[in-house]
Amino acid sequence: MNPALAVMQTLQDNAETLWVGGEGGMEARLVERAHVPFKTIPAAGVHGVGLKALPGNLFRLALGFFAARRILAEFKPDVLFFTGGFLAVPMALAGMHIPTALYVPDIEPALALKTLARFADRIAVTAEDSFQYFKRPERILLTGYPTRADLAGWKRTEARQSLNLNDNTPVLLVVGGSKGARSINNAVLANLPALLEKVQVVHITGELDWPDVKENVRELNETQSARYHPYPYLYEQMGAALASADLVLSRAGASTLGEFPFFGLPAVLVPYPYAWRYQKVNSEYLVKRGAAVALEDVSLPDQLLPVLNDLLGNPQKLTSMRAAMQSQSRPHAAAEIGRLLLALSGERR
Repeated sequence: MNPALAVMQTLQDNAETLWVGGEGGMEARLVERAHVPFKTIPAAGVHGVGLKALPGNLFRLALGFFAARRILAEFKPDVLFFTGGFLAVPMALAGMHIPTALYVPDIEPALALKTLARFADRIAVTAEDSFQYFKRPERILLTGYPTRADLAGWKRTEARQSLNLNDNTPVLLVVGGSKGARSINNAVLANLPALLEKVQVVHITGELDWPDVKENVRELNETQSARYHPYPYLYEQMGAALASADLVLSRAGASTLGEFPFFGLPAVLVPYPYAWRYQKVNSEYLVKRGAAVALEDVSLPDQLLPVLNDLLGNPQKLTSMRAAMQSQSRPHAAAEIGRLLLALSGERR
């Protein structure tokens, strides 16, 4: 979501935009919060779906196709922009007569993105390593990961003040994602007293684990509570959290390839183990470049504290990782993709 919103921010003064999303979930709230017009179509995934659910999901995809046709007939777009997800497939089929750009946030494209690539006139990628997954390299543009404009406005001192952090103690940022990462949350909570002896912790737990985290906070003493700053989710202040941190612990979703480099933020990455390999590939990309270290999810209970202590106790290592992460930053990615979309808008078939 965030890459698409970042690109749409760059187009606000030059184009009329419409976001087409899925029914239900938090997508609508976040898009409308960004003051972007929003419509929904029904859709469902078919890859990895059991035989019992497959007929219903195919039916929803068919409904999504006809809903997409109605939206396109009403809105009459000059260009379509996709960032992945099964929802984009019926829209792409309905809009085959319209110029299309595709953005690939992860190093390795997901199945839906590989399918959408067949319809795309141009493909923007986060990293050069993604070129190998597509034919016709002349269609591909290396842009980097689009980051939201509001992230750039934060400086460390004011960012820490906004989150009630002091300037004298290192800050560990823990990101569980919008829905959370239970194994990361549990490992942090299990080691929280020991962590708080050395660092301040900004912990974005996700909404699912938020009730358990609130209960755990009650067990902290006054000194520990002053160093622990949990949130179920951050949007406007996410830039403050990233700007405040000296080290981040998170999954290895696509945002790690853009937001962490933007802030030069060294990372401990824990790829999600129960999905296809996209996060593992993202993690390996940053580890090979010296910008991150990786932990397997299964090893979190035993290895989390030693790994964090080793990094936090080694300023030279963190400085080296910070420089390596910063070297991956492409801060003008959103504007570059915006220019691509405007150029394509004049090429309607």
